[in-house]
Amino acid sequence: MNLHMVAMPFLDRDECLENLMFRRLGNRVRDLRIVVRPDGVILQGRTATYHAKQLAQHAAMELADLPILANDIEVR
Repeated sequence: MNLHMVAMPFLDRDECLENLMFRRLGNRVRDLRIVVRPDGVILQGRTATYHAKQLAQHAAMELADLPILANDIEVR
């Protein structure tokens, strides 16, 4: 668990991670949702480019300290 998650105890882990990801990605990924499971995270949402999808995956790997189980961000 990183410092940001400790600093926001009123949010659950999923919401905290989503907030951190939104700050990092801005509006590049719409309807961003992160499902945190004990064995890793699942990314969901929509974006216009594969580059934004990749940025989201790298941000999640860095912020969550968990493996990515699935990157279900849809590129349209």
